[in-house]
Amino acid sequence: MNATLWALGAALTLAVICGWIGARPPNLMRGPRMIPWRWMMLFSAGACLIFIIHIFALLKGG
Repeated sequence: MNATLWALGAALTLAVICGWIGARPPNLMRGPRMIPWRWMMLFSAGACLIFIIHIFALLKGG
């Protein structure tokens, strides 16, 4: 349970940070962004969903 909660916290933090960076307007002086921040946000949000489902399964006892 503790490992799942830590992983959920890490994935949630990553989703928030990637969403914040991905929502900023592009800086044309620095060039294009080389890291797909929005995709990273979507994948980490999907991981959050999986971890929440896993926590509910652990609490249910199944």
